[in-house]
Amino acid sequence: MIDRAALAGFLRKRRDALQPEDVGLPRGQRRRTRGLRREEVAALCHMSTDYYTRLERERGPHPSEQMIAAIAQGLRLSLAERDHLFRLAGHEPPARSGGGDHVSPGMMRIFDRLGDTPAEIVTELGESLRQTPLGVALVGDLSRYAGPERSIGYRWFTLPGVRDIHPAEDHTFLSRMYASGLRRVLALRGPQSRAAGLADRLLQRSEEFRALWEQHEVGIVPRTGKRYLHPEVGKLELDCQILHDPESSHSLLVYTAEPGSESAEKLQLLSVISAPTVV
Repeated sequence: MIDRAALAGFLRKRRDALQPEDVGLPRGQRRRTRGLRREEVAALCHMSTDYYTRLERERGPHPSEQMIAAIAQGLRLSLAERDHLFRLAGHEPPARSGGGDHVSPGMMRIFDRLGDTPAEIVTELGESLRQTPLGVALVGDLSRYAGPERSIGYRWFTLPGVRDIHPAEDHTFLSRMYASGLRRVLALRGPQSRAAGLADRLLQRSEEFRALWEQHEVGIVPRTGKRYLHPEVGKLELDCQILHDPESSHSLLVYTAEPGSESAEKLQLLSVISAPTVV
């Protein structure tokens, strides 16, 4: 059963503990609120202010597991705090297996400071959990995918047009890399894992994947240099730095261009043309 009083108290305490700079928000000169405002937390959790406010006031409907997961991420909770929040809401916490969607507070703090840089947080199966605005401008909004198509490796072998963002001469290496990476995760997680399910689906759907899978290649890791073909700014050559969180098996990918290069100029142009229009 939901413990509304304890849930409301926990939410208020966690909201009060967060500062705007902790979540990538400007503080503002006239700010007097201790911690975050309710509307700020609601925006971080992708829900209405009214819905979130009712939870803090011990009212409203019984929140679903999806809502609790969104609140846990929006409030930058640790795994222990997330599990506690689930129990207060009357739900069993998600299993702490590799490839979960809950991003650690530390990685989120870094991510929140990368607003002017292409960056994303991905699972071990290549599922994009978070993208910066410039990351979306570079490769598109990857949050629109669901099911197995959340995995970039799965999309690579099954969806038309996915490869168009990379030069054709890079396709063979990337195909080998995705197959090798999936084999590594499957060996780590076992035959009942989501990785095994993805491999089975790909073996049924992609002749290219079947041929690569039979090669049993391992250890093909991403290159530091990435090349993209953007429909508006053209070819970009970027460096990709990766920060790995071993506890959650998430990786933060940050893309940069050499200062003064043509790609740096194109990234700057992309940031301008992709900026939201102020009315």
